[in-house]
Amino acid sequence: MKISAITIFCGSRSGHQADFETQATVLGKLLAQKEVTLIYGGGNKGMMGAVANACLNNGGKVIGIIPQLLLEWEAQHEGLTELIVTESMHERKKILYEKGDAAIVLPGGMGTLDELFEMLTWNNLKIHDKKVFILNTNGYYDPLVHLLDNMQQEGFMYDAWRDRVKICSTAEEIINAFS
Repeated sequence: MKISAITIFCGSRSGHQADFETQATVLGKLLAQKEVTLIYGGGNKGMMGAVANACLNNGGKVIGIIPQLLLEWEAQHEGLTELIVTESMHERKKILYEKGDAAIVLPGGMGTLDELFEMLTWNNLKIHDKKVFILNTNGYYDPLVHLLDNMQQEGFMYDAWRDRVKICSTAEEIINAFS
């Protein structure tokens, strides 16, 4: 799988476990080393800031996409390779999906889950066929994996969700999966 740009979905907060931000930092550094462009939500806080700063600090290219509404809330990153400001959240998500060859989902909140599920839904509807990687740091997404397995076992999936989604425990595991 040749990936030259990857979309990252993650929280604008860091969460309570230091490992969340540590793995985001490792991922950003590895993306820079592999010369993979990082596409993300454009913020400078939390997981978003950690992954973007690590990529930039290691010579990587980072494109942020942020809606006008969130410019003040997310404190847009001022040092990006490129910052695209959109009119709406929907336009932001569309561009995030279009620019990446695949997606990586790090720990985050409701917005992160919204982005993950929209990406999976678009996969299911054949709008795109992009691979999705979930960085399951310290088992953060274990309850979600259990829910998705249950949805499949109960007959609510059209196909095997694990064919499209790869669950990884570390940033290195994700990088190794597509390099």
